[in-house]
Amino acid sequence: MKIALAQFNPVVGDLGGNVGRLALMAQQASAAGASLMLTPELALCGYPPEDLALRPDFYQLNAAALNDLAQRIPPQLTLVVGYPEAADDRRYNSAAVLRGGQIVANYHKQKLPNYGVFDEKRTFVAGSAPCVFEHEGRRVGVLVCEDAWSPAAAAQAQAAGAELLLVLNASPFHSGKQNERHPTLASRCRETGLPAIYLNMLGGQDDLVMDGASFAMDAAGNLTFQAPAFVEQLALLDWADAAPRGEIMAYPDEIPAIYQALVLGVRDYIGKNGFPSAILGLSGGIDSALALCVAVDALGADRVYAVMMPSQFSADISLEDAESLATNLGVHYRVLPIKHLNDTFLDALAEDFDDLPFDTTEENIQARIRGVLLMALSNKFGHLVLTTGNKSEMATGYATLYGDMAGGLGVLKDVSKTRVWALSRYRNTLSAVIPERIIVRPPTAELRFDQCDQDSLPPYEILDQIIAAYVEQDRAPAEIVALGIDAAMVEHTVRLIDRNEYKRRQAAPGIRITPRGFGRDRRYPVTHRYKAPF
Repeated sequence: MKIALAQFNPVVGDLGGNVGRLALMAQQASAAGASLMLTPELALCGYPPEDLALRPDFYQLNAAALNDLAQRIPPQLTLVVGYPEAADDRRYNSAAVLRGGQIVANYHKQKLPNYGVFDEKRTFVAGSAPCVFEHEGRRVGVLVCEDAWSPAAAAQAQAAGAELLLVLNASPFHSGKQNERHPTLASRCRETGLPAIYLNMLGGQDDLVMDGASFAMDAAGNLTFQAPAFVEQLALLDWADAAPRGEIMAYPDEIPAIYQALVLGVRDYIGKNGFPSAILGLSGGIDSALALCVAVDALGADRVYAVMMPSQFSADISLEDAESLATNLGVHYRVLPIKHLNDTFLDALAEDFDDLPFDTTEENIQARIRGVLLMALSNKFGHLVLTTGNKSEMATGYATLYGDMAGGLGVLKDVSKTRVWALSRYRNTLSAVIPERIIVRPPTAELRFDQCDQDSLPPYEILDQIIAAYVEQDRAPAEIVALGIDAAMVEHTVRLIDRNEYKRRQAAPGIRITPRGFGRDRRYPVTHRYKAPF
């Protein structure tokens, strides 16, 4: 038996487009000799549909789309497709088994995740029954994503006579996620004594990236197939003996995987939202350099625009390095000086400011001038403005609201500064486009003379440890100090994180690459007086 795995990149809500592409993949699978094809969780509508899944008309249109797909698949092919279902005044995250133009079996997801980026209990009702169907004389059980992360649903399918588990997934990427998936599914295989196929969705959806990387295991939990990550693919597995088997591809190491996730996230955000191109402010610093590389690798140089906006505080080497990078990448590039605009603002405010000293007010005016220029170019030509601030800056508020935070997508919003350096060095192994001076130069916002990030922040290697512990792991400040980090640095950093939630609420969405980013998986009140115990 040949089983086809559609590692598919849907568009949320594009029911006609998704049906057309799934029907084409079904035809290709059948032509290649497959008699069974598996699609990801909610492949019909895309994942996550969020509150679209609260609309009655959404289910009506999905039901029509499911019927359309059933009529369009080859008669000799059985198709398992994820879709949202409304039945008996309840809403389900379902999987339909289609054969001969009919639904011959149906499954309701039993474990509805309600943590991190998941909010399925808001929209769906949990199922309770197994789904095991016959195919060419063998019995196949269906699970959906979270069902495979605990023993009950798999054991239920095994008790109902399943000889193989098919797991439909829309599992978002974060660094290290594949190292969690493999042992989890291996446990289900060993517990049930059954082989299993784990098919994962591909593609970016707002701040999430699904990385594909589908795989199969035998009953002992040994890997028998591994699809490539970050690539849409129709894979074929042979199921002739104990387990389905196919080619085993290596999963990328941590830094290459993060880079590929950023590229896929940017490509899909811009492509699925219909933007023709992207634009960003290029400063001569490492954050904007890395963001520009990601944009070019996502879209191609001809669809990327970079603008250098120097002030009186910009060093000559910043202009030189920005131009070198833009030339190396082949993007559209221009220089728009802002000193005269800044002078105009300060002249207008001179009476109000009187003889008050220069401070962050004047620094922020420069950043906001740059934001206005980028947004003007965006409005006139349709570019999406990419923001270039990293997670370390977003955590501590070291970014200007309505200035360098102005834009439609934060490329590095979930990427710490230390990872920015690692990713930049990795990108230069692909082709040496980032000037070395950008990578080794001490970071500076260049909003005043002789400015350096570390004038007001702890060293990044320490700062990023504190952010990871406090934001991603929910550790108390006292626990972080117990790791050997200076108490004053911890107290200062935690205070910055807590008081800058109002900025993050107004920030553009950004590609999530850690277990907890500043997005849908971290919802802290702006107004509160809670202080974590020190």
